[in-house]
Amino acid sequence: MMTITAEQTSPTTDTAETDLVARAANLLDLLRKNAAQTEADRRVVEENIEALAAAGLFKISVPKRLGGHEADFSTFLKVTSTLGQACGSTAWVTSLINVCGWIMGLYPDQAQRDVYEENPEARVCGVFAPSSSTVAVDGGLKVTGKWGFASGSLHSQWAILGVPVVDETGAQIDQGLALIPMSELSIEDTWHVAGMRGTGSNTLVANDVFVPHYRIMSLTQAVEGKVPTEHTDEALYRSAFVPVASLILIGPQLGLAKGALDFVKNSLAKGKGIAYTFYDRATDSGSTQINIAQAASLIDTAELHMLRAASDIDTAAKGTDYLDFETRARVRMDVGTVATRSREAMDILLNVQGAGSFAEASPLQQKWRDLETGSRHAVVNPAIASEAYGRALLGVKEQVTPLI
Repeated sequence: MMTITAEQTSPTTDTAETDLVARAANLLDLLRKNAAQTEADRRVVEENIEALAAAGLFKISVPKRLGGHEADFSTFLKVTSTLGQACGSTAWVTSLINVCGWIMGLYPDQAQRDVYEENPEARVCGVFAPSSSTVAVDGGLKVTGKWGFASGSLHSQWAILGVPVVDETGAQIDQGLALIPMSELSIEDTWHVAGMRGTGSNTLVANDVFVPHYRIMSLTQAVEGKVPTEHTDEALYRSAFVPVASLILIGPQLGLAKGALDFVKNSLAKGKGIAYTFYDRATDSGSTQINIAQAASLIDTAELHMLRAASDIDTAAKGTDYLDFETRARVRMDVGTVATRSREAMDILLNVQGAGSFAEASPLQQKWRDLETGSRHAVVNPAIASEAYGRALLGVKEQVTPLI
């Protein structure tokens, strides 16, 4: 098990952070060009996947010893929010594959080598919900089940899937995360949705698949910071599990709001007027000026919450103590706040742009649908996050979710 032994330096230098964010920014024109096709295909177009891979942006959180960047979560979120400005689905898939790359750094060394030694460019997707059944057999578990909403599964070679851990009698003794090659799984085409269509978040299916013990990590222990990696000197993999798993979801959402603001500002700069008024140029209207300022301020608020949470995670990982419970609960609150402020900003921008926002040819309506869908992820839920944080602040022992 990992034990925290000493203060560590940050896994990412300022230069490395700037470089990774710049690589993401260099892909924005390509992602914008392919955004409509990604949505139509219901999967990220291969040109995007190849460009992200070539830029090393699927290896943000993979250990350096395995060829990754081992970048901190402040960098992670700056990269994914940048990508989200151009294509919500591409940014979402990038986020989910990268967080699974981080989770790989928590597994025993043998499991990590199973994934990356044969294929250093391997990508991993994941679903935590234990929607499966298991049977204890010699050396591991046999797993049968279905896991919905497997974002990134169309572009991955491995999957991390929630399973009940049972003993020889069939009694459940833990909840685990089983690492399974995609070659032993099938995919059901179930992702037919209004937004984030390009994420290809279909259903993975396993039928009596054997998983050795060393490829099954305890989720309940991981939530408390107890993970089985032998590489205890790697600070990044001491980051708090649930705060990481929830926070990475909102980088693309912030990016969508930022992208919408840029789109509307560019539209206004071209001389767009306000129909049925005397304003030939909307930029001359005080209401437009106030709305743009309010939208920008909401986006700034969202970004500040996101970066504060990331900084707290990164700082704690470099120290000797696991991130405290109240801060972990507050990070859940921060996640809900980012989603809410981003949606509020989007709503204002739609009002500024007017009914033309909803033309099928307008990128704005796709950003709106993507944000409305992505921000409804169960782990983002602002109401549940508020309740959990409120209980933590008030010292109420009974919580509403184990995922804090």
